[in-house]
Amino acid sequence: MAKIAILGSAAAVSDARHDYTHFLLSGETSNVLVDCGSNPLGKIHNLGIDDNAIQDIILTHFHPDHVAGVPTMLMHMWLLGRQTPLRFYALDHCATRVEDMMLSYAWDTWPDFFPVTFHRVPEQDCAPVLRNDDFEIIAWPTRHFVPTIGLRIENRRTGRVLAYSCDTEPVPALIELAHDADMLIHEAAGKGFGHSSAAEAGRIAAQAGAKSLYLIHYQVWNTDPQPLVDEARTAYDGPIYLARDYDIYEF
Repeated sequence: MAKIAILGSAAAVSDARHDYTHFLLSGETSNVLVDCGSNPLGKIHNLGIDDNAIQDIILTHFHPDHVAGVPTMLMHMWLLGRQTPLRFYALDHCATRVEDMMLSYAWDTWPDFFPVTFHRVPEQDCAPVLRNDDFEIIAWPTRHFVPTIGLRIENRRTGRVLAYSCDTEPVPALIELAHDADMLIHEAAGKGFGHSSAAEAGRIAAQAGAKSLYLIHYQVWNTDPQPLVDEARTAYDGPIYLARDYDIYEF
């Protein structure tokens, strides 16, 4: 059974109990990391997964809480002697900037560094991201401060579908992205440009016909996020969960 491990649930201001939002998809033969705001390898190690098993990383957009952990993660892998190739998937806006960020660390001079490739995702609806024995992942542009993608992930072994809004205000593309999804992981940082409230996440879930809603990327600094569930329930009558760090869901 495929699983989703929530490695972080906070919006851009994290605290001691909530890391930046990122998660790991684990199938029978593959592991896919979605975003890397901080180095996730310690948490992944605690899940019993070797870093060499992480071969695909999707970066949704170039904001620090989604990409700032890439340099330390790559250095960590290199110092542990990794030789397994690593693939990144991102919009050109993000991929180019991450490559430039790594050049600022002179990663091209790190001896015996393992192969890393960047695959550009087209900035268009229903854009192919990756396909392997476990998952097929496609992307839609969302509306945020910089070019950003949300994801629709199909478990190819079971047919179950996970939709992930990433950082976005409500846009029509989310309805297509999340259509009849078994799970919708939707941000709830708050209403305003580039973001969504929990109630807006609930409306998207209802309009898309999603079977369950998981709130993530919410405010945590001196804030109790639990009331967000009741807020989302004003617009959506299906199962609603507050995603928390270290949660593991079957997919």
